[in-house]
Amino acid sequence: MALSVDEEEMFLRLVDQHRGIIRKVAAGYCQTAADQHDLSQEIMLQLWKAYPRYAPDRPFATWMYRIALNVAISFLRRNTRPIRQTVPLEEIEREFPDENAGIRETDERVLLLQRIIATLDPLNRALLLLYLDDNSYRDIAAILGISETNVATKLSRLKERLRQNLNQTKE
Repeated sequence: MALSVDEEEMFLRLVDQHRGIIRKVAAGYCQTAADQHDLSQEIMLQLWKAYPRYAPDRPFATWMYRIALNVAISFLRRNTRPIRQTVPLEEIEREFPDENAGIRETDERVLLLQRIIATLDPLNRALLLLYLDDNSYRDIAAILGISETNVATKLSRLKERLRQNLNQTKE
């Protein structure tokens, strides 16, 4: 079913308004820029294909997250290359030049968090990304198709696991 010009414009406006979702999901599920680009393109394609079934009475961001996460999980399964656990020194220096030395410690903690997220299974990775994006438990539950109670329980366990991982790296 082809979209009308108005529907196409609405789709593009909504995607542009929520484009950060695609970036966050791609960054959370892919380690390389090339993979992030490929995943972003796949997410856009699936959003476009699914848009005729989008119900405008529901939040677009919730619908978009659900599709993006499902595509990311499928992408991860298809591309079963080992996850890179290290970052070449050249990439770190390119990302954090010496003039940013004052914020290097915070940046290193962000890199550490990204590495930990990369080791999580797809559901926990999605759960953490949604939580870090300040989604409510209700929205997370709707996006992932689980109960709010389940979200709270899983997040509590995940936070504890993250604390343990972060504490182990400090030692």
